[in-house]
Amino acid sequence: MCGIVGYIGDKSAQDVVIKGLKRLEYRGYDSAGIATMESNTLAITKTSGRVSDLISCIPNDFHNGKIGIGHTRWATHGEPNNINAHPHSDNSGKFTLVHNGIIENYHSLKRLLADKGIACQTDTDTEVLVQFIAYLYEKKKLSVVETIRLALNEVIGAYGIVVLCEDEPDTMISARLGSPLLMGIGDKEYFVASDSSPIIEYTRNIIFLDEGELAVIRSDGYEVRNIKANKIISKDINEIQYNLEEIEKGGYDHFMLKEINEQAHTISEAIRGRLNKEEMRVMLGGIYDWVQQILDAEHIYITACGTSWHAALIGSYILEELLNIPVKVEYASEFRYRDTAVNSNS
Repeated sequence: MCGIVGYIGDKSAQDVVIKGLKRLEYRGYDSAGIATMESNTLAITKTSGRVSDLISCIPNDFHNGKIGIGHTRWATHGEPNNINAHPHSDNSGKFTLVHNGIIENYHSLKRLLADKGIACQTDTDTEVLVQFIAYLYEKKKLSVVETIRLALNEVIGAYGIVVLCEDEPDTMISARLGSPLLMGIGDKEYFVASDSSPIIEYTRNIIFLDEGELAVIRSDGYEVRNIKANKIISKDINEIQYNLEEIEKGGYDHFMLKEINEQAHTISEAIRGRLNKEEMRVMLGGIYDWVQQILDAEHIYITACGTSWHAALIGSYILEELLNIPVKVEYASEFRYRDTAVNSNS
C-alpha cells in the first residue's frame, strides 16, 4: 500500500515528512520521495528503495521549507524506479502531487494531453493527472483550487492526493475518492496522511475526509469542500485515543514480530463486545441485516488485501463448513478490474 504525508506549519517540513514516511514503512513500498516549498520554489527528491535511501539522496542544500509532501509507493503503473517514484510534477515544474489509488481513465487523459503536445515523462497514471491539472490551469485561467476540483471531476477511478503549486506557496490541497486520507489539526500547523501514524506525535485532533471531499489547507486555517457540488462542508474534529507506542514497533525488531506477539491481545479485543458469555451468544451487529441474503446465496465472495486476505481465507473455511455454500477469497485490488464470473445470486 502506498503512503502519503503532508505538512504545513512552522516546523521543518522535511523533518516532519521524513519522520512520517518512516512511520508508514509498515505498509510496504518500493520507492519514496519528498517535495518541499520555499519562496515559491519546489524542491523534489525521490528514489527507488527505502526511506533510508531517500534520506541519503537529499542534498545538503535542500531548502528548509515549511510546507511539504512525501510518499512511499507500491508500484501499480510503471516499474519501481527513480523516475516513476512520487512526487510527480508537470513539465513546467509548477505543480507537484502525491497520489494513492488508480486513475482508470488515464489512457484517454494521456491521449488528450498528447493531442495538445504535452508529453509524459513516466509510465505512471499519477503523472498524467498532474499534467492534466497543469493543462487545465493554463487553459481555463482559474484558481489553483478550482482547477484541481475541475480536473478531479474528469477523473474515473480511486485517488487520495495532495497537491502543491508554486503559484500558491502557502496552500496544500488534498482530496480523496476511494483512498483514505485524514487531516491532523495542530497548533498553527496542519497535517495530511494516509493514516494517523505520522500525525499522532503532534496532535490527536483528526478530521477524516469522506468520499468526494477536497480540503484546502493553509497555515492560517482550512476548509473542506464537496468536489462535485463545490459546497463548503462542516467537519467534526475527532480525538483519537490510542498512543504512538501502540502504532509503532513497540520494541520489536519489525512489525511482523510485533503482530505475532500481539495475536492473543488482538483476538481478545476483536471479541470484546461481540461475545455474550452469559447467554453464550455471538453478536455481530453489522451482519444481521444481511443474514437472509447470505443464507440464500449460491456463492459468497470475500475481497481483501494483505493480512486481511489471510484472515479471509480462514473465514472462508468456517463459512463453508457452517453454511455449506462455496466461498471464494479474492484480492480486492484485482477483483474490480478483471472480468470475474459472478452470478447475480452471490
